[in-house]
Amino acid sequence: MQSYLGGMAIRPILEVPDPRLKTVSTRVETFDDDLRTLVADMFETMYDAPGIGLAAIQIGVPKRVLVIDLQHEGEDGEPVRTPQVFINPEILDPSDEHTLYNEGCLSVPDQYAEVERPSTIRARWQDLDGKVHEEPMDGLMATCLQHEMDHLEGVLFIDHLSRLKRQMVLKKLEKLRKAA
Repeated sequence: MQSYLGGMAIRPILEVPDPRLKTVSTRVETFDDDLRTLVADMFETMYDAPGIGLAAIQIGVPKRVLVIDLQHEGEDGEPVRTPQVFINPEILDPSDEHTLYNEGCLSVPDQYAEVERPSTIRARWQDLDGKVHEEPMDGLMATCLQHEMDHLEGVLFIDHLSRLKRQMVLKKLEKLRKAA
């Protein structure tokens, strides 16, 4: 596993209602140092937020790039990082069985809501060298990957909610912003 950190930049995260979050991201065709810098900045930004996933569009870059790290606590209480990069990800074979998960998003700060998604998926993606990977995923990883992939289509988790619930979330967010 390569290290993605080291002297990189923390970039501002776009928040609703920024119209750029509705952008459909384009495929990555060039696997170069610019892409490596983008990914390193994404990890740095995500860890700083803190979050477990980030799509490039969330920092204003409309490319099909995601970073995920479902860090867990080590025996010493420190987080154990397992950074993963997904470039041009696709979902194959989503299960008919669905799971409800209380999701949040760095672009909709401090707001959470139950979202239903396929419980298991088979995912295909490229790594930083352009090599193709494919594997089945379930649990939080399946949920997180689907959530981040929605960003690539300009979809936020609140777009999966009923109109009423979405308005309640946005109202709460507005109240928090005014109080800050």
